[in-house]
Amino acid sequence: MPWRRKGSRAGRGSTCRVDPVPVATPISAPDSDLANVTFNAEGLVPAIVQEHGTGQVLMMAWMNEDSLRRTLETGRTWFWSRSRQEHWCKGETSGDRQFVRQAYYDCDGDTLLLVVEQEGRGACHTGERTCFYRAFGGPSERRALGAAE
Repeated sequence: MPWRRKGSRAGRGSTCRVDPVPVATPISAPDSDLANVTFNAEGLVPAIVQEHGTGQVLMMAWMNEDSLRRTLETGRTWFWSRSRQEHWCKGETSGDRQFVRQAYYDCDGDTLLLVVEQEGRGACHTGERTCFYRAFGGPSERRALGAAE
């Protein structure tokens, strides 16, 4: 795995931490597995994105058949934008990239689960780590799922 420097060497006694850089790893999926995915009338299927290691749900986005195939072939998350009517690769503009580690389809084939290594600030376009940072019925709507109360 490639490595990335963090920190600075300026000054006496300073430290330099080296962290691994995530690598995209394609996932081999036979056509028979892809045939088990059921797309809605618009040709889309919801994809839930979960963080590898923590299990935290990061986001939900829509995929069409092409974005699903691109995701599996490249090891990066690709989605379909319903508003822009185009494909988008998570993190291409923000730098908050996702590297797919595992991919599943549910028992009905109508929902996908992508387990990813999240790079950068997080998955949400607001700057939050997860898109699910607002809770119903609490004093603060900015509680993350699984956060201590």
